[in-house]
Amino acid sequence: MSIKPWLLPSALALPALALAVDQSAPVASVPVPPGAAAAPIALLADLSSGQVLYARAANQRFLPASITKAMTALIAFDLIAAGKLHEDDLITVRPETAQRWAGKGTTLNLRGSERVSVRDLLLGTTTVSANDAAVVLGEGALGSIDAWTAAMNARAAALGMSGSHFASANGFPDHGRTYVTANDLVRLAMALTEQHSALFQRYFGHPAMVWRGATLRSHDPFAGLLSGADGIKTGHSYEAGFNFLGSVTRGNRRVVLVIGHAQTEPGRAKAAKALAEWGYQTWDSRSFLTPQFMVGVAKVQGGTARNVELGVPRSFALSLPKGSIVRLGGHINYVGPLHAPLARGQQVATLEMHIAGQPDHTLPLITLQAVEPAGPIDRIVNGLLGLLP
Repeated sequence: MSIKPWLLPSALALPALALAVDQSAPVASVPVPPGAAAAPIALLADLSSGQVLYARAANQRFLPASITKAMTALIAFDLIAAGKLHEDDLITVRPETAQRWAGKGTTLNLRGSERVSVRDLLLGTTTVSANDAAVVLGEGALGSIDAWTAAMNARAAALGMSGSHFASANGFPDHGRTYVTANDLVRLAMALTEQHSALFQRYFGHPAMVWRGATLRSHDPFAGLLSGADGIKTGHSYEAGFNFLGSVTRGNRRVVLVIGHAQTEPGRAKAAKALAEWGYQTWDSRSFLTPQFMVGVAKVQGGTARNVELGVPRSFALSLPKGSIVRLGGHINYVGPLHAPLARGQQVATLEMHIAGQPDHTLPLITLQAVEPAGPIDRIVNGLLGLLP
């Protein structure tokens, strides 16, 4: 079996882009975003299109510090969605955990044997970046931090975060055993915002939380300050520098950015704001593919149909420099022929997009119909059709 390339028909691109596409037009250049040079690692991705708009050292491993807590939140969201954890559940703080994390960076000053709700522990983890809250959450939900980090790494592997590893629930310095890449953090952000949108809105992007009658402030450089900002997580330690995984949503468009190893907190904030504003001010988001659109077909073996139609699981836009006229095309890739049975909505292929002047990017393709296993008559008919030229 092999990868099947299929040329994307021009009819797919032209109606969706209307007057914006000219196959012979020159490609507009996009200047580097001002202010982004303050961080050695920087990445800006538009989740509405699946495109990376700017990247520097995007696959370089770095220490995330408290950005680690974004993965802890994702594991908690997964458990809540599965009904294995509830926001109103009370978790008893282990005395040894309270003692170990007392005064270790930012904390909620949790006390041994007190009972704290999952809701407060999550808010403490995501909003205040409390180290003790993340550990108590992990211990209470899965019994131990070893079990929690195993779940973090399994989830990372499932998301394709091949350049990342998690050895703690909170990102406290651990001699480099916890590390990530900017590209991997975008995958994490996509899982948080797309798979758990309601929980994400409930727990991320808040400028502060009230705990024991006091207002505790977030370190997020966007929270309450930048239009559309809705998270996600800062990180800082002496070893890691100043890091940020950020998200901004305006209209139907969400951009995610990563800042790594900034030397100062103001430098991190400047670089992050520059990238976010550049993404909205310099780039257009243009309608492209919807779930109802048939992108192409894939061959099927052993089913009631010899082909299955393919489409995207959600709407995807195109991110293009403002005022530009571009060339674009694409290929459908899959390992074929596919084997029945196939469920409707099953991801079986990818659409590799080629936009002149930009890095290629890949969109998922799913089946638009189910294909049942072939019965005896279907197999005879398919065999006869296979003999035809």
